[in-house]
Amino acid sequence: MYIVSQLLEYGAPIFLVTSPLTSYTDQILSIHRSRSSAGFSLDIPLIMLIASILKVFYWFGDYYSVALLAQAVIMIGVQLVLLKVALDNRPAPGHKSGVEHIPFSDANGDRGFARPYDFWQWKNAKPYWMFLAYFTGALAFIHICLPPISNSTFYIELLGYVGLAVEAILPLPQVIANHRSRSCKGFRLSVAAAWILGDVMKLSYFFTSEDGIPWAFRLCAMFQCVCDAYLCVQFWMYNQGSFRPGSAQERLEKEIPLEEKDIRMT
Repeated sequence: MYIVSQLLEYGAPIFLVTSPLTSYTDQILSIHRSRSSAGFSLDIPLIMLIASILKVFYWFGDYYSVALLAQAVIMIGVQLVLLKVALDNRPAPGHKSGVEHIPFSDANGDRGFARPYDFWQWKNAKPYWMFLAYFTGALAFIHICLPPISNSTFYIELLGYVGLAVEAILPLPQVIANHRSRSCKGFRLSVAAAWILGDVMKLSYFFTSEDGIPWAFRLCAMFQCVCDAYLCVQFWMYNQGSFRPGSAQERLEKEIPLEEKDIRMT
């Protein structure tokens, strides 16, 4: 028991700091190699960037674990790279990849969620970077120029709970994207595995650490653990479906144009 506690005390902070790299490097390389981000939800970088930026400003009011602060800073850098690679390799309009690229919209427009001003569905890359710059700038302005607000307990706790609540919904866009396409294509199993491993490590660290981890971090980790577990269930369900007798032939028949079917019949 002593050995386990020592491993958590010294190993967990190192794991947390390096987890952004171990979780998303494979996804970045996969998109870069395939030259396509089809199937990968752009909402993942959005969620992690918003959550990590809020957690950085939250630290200035709460001074929680330095390991968690370092994790948030590294996560921002990794997610910026992931967003850049995903935007550079977006499928062209009308591209038939067999998977939905935007998880909260439907290709036919008769189903799904319409975002105000096409938020985070912009055709050009510039609005993405402008939004992140304005968001960070607004928080920095409040922190530097409005100390009565930035030093208030309500504002500090609001940053923490909002940031962690946003992070807690991280797996949901990908879960929805996989459910609609009935496929996990484009999303790396290594990312889901890293999320699960990270959740287990975080929960162990949060409940055993003597650094005074706020309860907001614990609640966020518990909710994420449930969602990540369901992602693994999706991988199992859809991979099982791909091996059903006749399923591959049915998909092939759907992909063959009508003209080619007529030629084969003659």
